[in-house]
Amino acid sequence: MYAFLDKKQRSICLVPEVTGLLQETYNRDWAKRERGPKRVFYVARCYRYERPQAGRYREFTQVGVELFGGRAPSDRQEVERLLVDALDGAGVRYELDREVKRGLGYYVEDGFEARCPELGAQQQVAGGGRYAEGIGWAIGLDRLLFALGKP
Repeated sequence: MYAFLDKKQRSICLVPEVTGLLQETYNRDWAKRERGPKRVFYVARCYRYERPQAGRYREFTQVGVELFGGRAPSDRQEVERLLVDALDGAGVRYELDREVKRGLGYYVEDGFEARCPELGAQQQVAGGGRYAEGIGWAIGLDRLLFALGKP
C-alpha cells in the first residue's frame, strides 16, 4: 500500500481496499445502534503499491457489496447471487470458483472468485468471502472493463 508522510510530517495511507474500513465502521458504530443485517454497496477509488500490469493499475476503482450481521449460509447465497447478476448484467463471460483461498487475513473460510481465463495471468475480475462480521465481494472496475474488451 502507499504509506508516506505529508508536508507536515503526518502519516498518510492511500486506501488499498474498502472491506477492512467497513468492518471497522460496523464494529465501532453500526453493530451497536442498528438491528438486523446491514447491506452496503460502494464505489471507491483505491491504490496499490506494485508494478502496473494489463488491467491492474496502481489507482483503480473498486465496486463492492458487503452484508454484515447476516446468517450463514443464506447470506453467502445472497451475495453470490448479486455477484452473478452483476457480471451477467455486464455481459462478462466468466467462471465462478466457490472454493478459493483468499490472500487477505480477515477471511474465515474459503472465498469465491470470478475469473475470465481469456485474460491470461490477470484473470480475476471479482472476489470475496466471509469474514467475522459478514460476507462480501468486490469487482475491480478497470479489470471488468478489460474483460469486456474496453481497456
